Amino acid sequence: MSETVFLGPDASNPCARARWDWLSPRLPPDLEQEAVRRIAWMALFTIVVGAAGFIVSELFPGLALGPRPIRFAVFLPFVLVSAALFVVARRRLLSPPRIVDLSFAYKILGAASIAVITNAQPWPEGPMLPGWPPVAVWVLMFPIIIPAPSVRTLFTSTLAILADPACLWVLVRSGFMEMPSREAMVRRFFPSVIALALSVFVSRVVFGLGRKLDAARELGSYRLVERLGGGGMGEVWRAKHRMLARPAAVKLIRPEAFQGEAASGGNAKARFEREAQATAALRSPHTIGIFDFGVARDGSFYYVMELLDGMDLDTLVKLDGPQPPARVVHLLRQACHSLHEAHRAFLVHRDIKPANLFLCRYGADLDFLKVLDFGLVAVRKKDAAPSTLTADNAITGTPAFMAPEVVVGDRPIDGRTDIYALGCVAYWLLTGALVFEAETAMKMVLLHATEAPVAPSKRAGRPIPPALDRLVLDCLEKDPAKRPQSARELSERLAALRLDAEWTEQHAAAWWESVAPQSLSGRAAKATLDALG
Repeated sequence: MSETVFLGPDASNPCARARWDWLSPRLPPDLEQEAVRRIAWMALFTIVVGAAGFIVSELFPGLALGPRPIRFAVFLPFVLVSAALFVVARRRLLSPPRIVDLSFAYKILGAASIAVITNAQPWPEGPMLPGWPPVAVWVLMFPIIIPAPSVRTLFTSTLAILADPACLWVLVRSGFMEMPSREAMVRRFFPSVIALALSVFVSRVVFGLGRKLDAARELGSYRLVERLGGGGMGEVWRAKHRMLARPAAVKLIRPEAFQGEAASGGNAKARFEREAQATAALRSPHTIGIFDFGVARDGSFYYVMELLDGMDLDTLVKLDGPQPPARVVHLLRQACHSLHEAHRAFLVHRDIKPANLFLCRYGADLDFLKVLDFGLVAVRKKDAAPSTLTADNAITGTPAFMAPEVVVGDRPIDGRTDIYALGCVAYWLLTGALVFEAETAMKMVLLHATEAPVAPSKRAGRPIPPALDRLVLDCLEKDPAKRPQSARELSERLAALRLDAEWTEQHAAAWWESVAPQSLSGRAAKATLDALG
């Protein structure tokens, strides 16, 4: 499954070649969206400036922008066209590619309108001061606002620049003004020729940066679409497969993140690769699925996982409060299913916490739980202490869910360490509170190592079956020998509980319909990011 990928479109793929053909008007999707947003702001700016100029011309004839007939025939319609473009771009009434196409027509129309207004002003009789004609400034704006291939920029900018002398000729033929001298026209229009060359150069630079950005987002068969955030060792992105209509999440770590760990033998890289390999080897439906992993040409490690629609258990309790005991049992048994397989493969998760247990819609199933982030996984041999790839003498994990043996370091870490953390999760689900509250992480881990927890039934504010109350406390025993000895044993004890009510598919459907009726992919991505950080 591991592979080395090279960033950039496949040269053998005609679709990839066509995509970046210089004649192609298309931008990468995210840059296209950004261009549409800029088009809307540009149109709004034109509306404000144009309306202000029109009002000033009406109120103060000495400052008028050309003769009144020209203002009503040309200037006012251009302001109205700008308003229409603003509405279309702001409300996305057309697809982004079509809005970008419209903007180039708007570029030429705007140049013509500006040319009519400026050429209708009296030309100075003597030598003119050096400067940029308004049409030239208008043309120079566009490559920055709307990146485009050089050929398209050359074509549209040429038409826009030619609109200036063309409108002058129309005004002369219509009797609005006399033809200026040849020297005056050269001084007036020559800067526009320079602006044309600059616009093509700027377009090539800006559009080229977009190409490089898009190429850098190609990872194997996947294209990074949207950055969901960064945390811990790397970043998480929403991604799409080039050929399959399958959404995915990509976790990647950049080479610069390894610099601080050079002295420890590249532990961060080893940890990242181990996380992908360990998780990909697991087949429980309650373990996050890994589609692919590898190394990019720039040295970045990445792996591709399923993109889930739901929320983690931390968000669940914050959103909906403490959960019914029957639902807690239902969720814990699913976590046990994932951990049982991992423990049989001598993998210890070591960071079980609500943010790493993800509740989602999964196909037709509701309340389906996935265990995320085996990034701190400890690989151990049978009857041997687990090996770790963390910094020397470092305590790894989350303080609020850390087993005493991790804090003290006096016992080997095995599957019972995850059982303790799962007991902390059960406590959180039943009470909406942590097992221990403390001002600092150090105080919290010391409480886990030394203090006996208060029974969840005394903090829940609602009835908790005594057997479930006792089972949670068993999971929280300081001595691993007194806890359930395996995830399977814990699951069996949970299944044997006699509860006053059950959590059925009907209950789950009603909850999802009332609390989370729509897709939670954005929240899912946030929670996945937090979990994977």
